[in-house]
This record gives sequence, structure tokens and C-alpha cells, in this order.
Amino acid sequence: MEKVIKVGDIKIGGKNPFVLIAGPCVIEDKALVLKTASAIKKVTQRLNVPFIFKVSYDKANRTSVNSYRGPGLVKGLEIIREVKEKLGVPVLSDIHNIFEADIAAKVLDVIQIPAFLCRQTDLLVAAGETKKVVNIKKGQFLAPHDIAQAVKKVESTGNTKILLTERGVSFGYNNLVTDFRSIAIMQETGYPVVFDATHSVQQPGGLGTASGGCSQYIPLLSRCAIAAGSNGIFIETHPDPKNALSDGPNMLALNNLEKFLEQLKAIEEAIKK
Repeated sequence: MEKVIKVGDIKIGGKNPFVLIAGPCVIEDKALVLKTASAIKKVTQRLNVPFIFKVSYDKANRTSVNSYRGPGLVKGLEIIREVKEKLGVPVLSDIHNIFEADIAAKVLDVIQIPAFLCRQTDLLVAAGETKKVVNIKKGQFLAPHDIAQAVKKVESTGNTKILLTERGVSFGYNNLVTDFRSIAIMQETGYPVVFDATHSVQQPGGLGTASGGCSQYIPLLSRCAIAAGSNGIFIETHPDPKNALSDGPNMLALNNLEKFLEQLKAIEEAIKK
């Protein structure tokens, strides 16, 4: 039986409505983060969609050593804390090193394990030991049933507040595809599954010194995920994706968010009938 995971007042899993995890890829500056978070909150409140804000304080796995990574742990968490306090929304970000776990847990409601690091035992254990909700992103190199081993690593700490995220699988060079059977397979662990539409349309390293992407397919794949029973949708969104400092080619334009969510809600309502 699928667990229901609580993030603040939000219930994820079971018969609860899908949750939206959304925000910019990386903190570019405080003003943009607050503007984006505020805009998403207004749309989700209007449509009654549960919302968790996400943004990275450090993109530690950029393609190029010269790519923008973000403001770093301390300054980044200060900005994320401000979003949380000013807007009253739960917040999520990813950690890349063991030492970050306890520091990030003082601010974050959800600690995310990046896909590339989903087999890093010490990182999973450190995240679990914070007793925060842990969102494990399935690596693009894993079969969906293999995520069960990552789950056990977090569970070994006594923490069963776990979310799982599907984000496509490597298909040849610089390309990802999504097998929607993975949502049902990953739900067999007993935990809710979120679909990451942004990184499922990414083309890792596709631009040589940066990743490319096909953002036009975000709505299509998200509709498929909701129809397949996903408990949540994860997207990165930005007021001006073409000029974003990270992941612009695979982000949803902020002004398209409302129509996007209306379609997903309609599909969920139809499925539940």
C-alpha cells in the first residue's frame, strides 16, 4: 500500500491530488527567485494545486567547469529561507556532499538526492539521518526497480519519509527517453512517485559545453505522467528561459504555467472518475 508523505500541510500519495514541485533551476539572484516563487504560488493557489518550491543553491554537476553554479550553500540557503518565510511555502533543494545535509536540513522541508548521486550510500544515509523528507531522483542509468536499493539506504536510518522521482533513462548519446511503466514499478516500493518533466527532456551535454533540451515536450510528457498515476510533477520554470543561466533549453516558460496545470488537473479529474 502506497504511503502518504506529508510536507508541511501537503499530503503526497494515495488518493491525494498531484503536487507541483517547481522553481528555477538555480539561484541566479534573490529578486528573480522571489519573483518566480511568488508567481508560481499565485497560479497554484488559484488552481488549488499543492506547491513545493524548488531551486538549487549549487549546480555541482554542470557540463563545463566554466558554467555558472549558483551562490553556494550559505548564501543560497539564506535566499531559500527568505522564500519560505515570506511566501509560506515548503522548500526543496539538492545536496551533493555529506556535510551539507545537517546544514541544509535547518532550512529545507525536502532534501533532494540528485540523479547522478542516487547510489551514493553515505549521502543517502546522511540525508535520511536528518529526518527530513528525502526525494531520491532515479539515476538515468538505473532500471526503475533498482531504485529500491536507494530506498533501503534511507530506510536504514529509520526515516521512511521518502519520495521518488522519475526523470528518464539514457538512450544513446545526449538523449533521454521516458518509460512510463517506471511510475508504477517505482510505486511498488510503497512510496509516492514524482515525474520530473524538465530533466526528462534534457539532452545531457548536447550543446558541447552545456546541456540542451526539448522544452516543447514538457506538457506532453507531464500529461502522460498524470495519466499513468504520478503523484506529482517536477518542473523547472523561469520568466525568460532563453536567458537562464542553467538548463534554459529544458525549462517551462513561467507564462505557460497556468495553462499547463489546468490540463494536468483535467486529466487527473478524468482518471479519478
